[in-house]
Amino acid sequence: MGMMGKLKETQAKIEETKKRLDFVLIDEQSRDGLLKVTLTANRTIKSIEINQELLEDKEQLEDYLILTLNNAITRASEINEVELAAVTKDGMPDIPGLDLFK
Repeated sequence: MGMMGKLKETQAKIEETKKRLDFVLIDEQSRDGLLKVTLTANRTIKSIEINQELLEDKEQLEDYLILTLNNAITRASEINEVELAAVTKDGMPDIPGLDLFK
């Protein structure tokens, strides 16, 4: 297969992987379990569960949301990057001197 064909095949695999990552769910919760979030590996929020106790303190709830969502987004980003890098590395043509994935 020529280089252009290989690149097109890789692009198709990347798109398939992106679609599959819409179904990979990451669950994250605060240390005490009062807030739980679920998002996809493509960083789309699917659900947020808030314990009634947190609804009584707006500032505390905001802090919990920031920390928990940032942790979940970090995990989702790591999974996303690993999955897409694997597909990309596998599909890249072997060009001497061009080693992007060391």
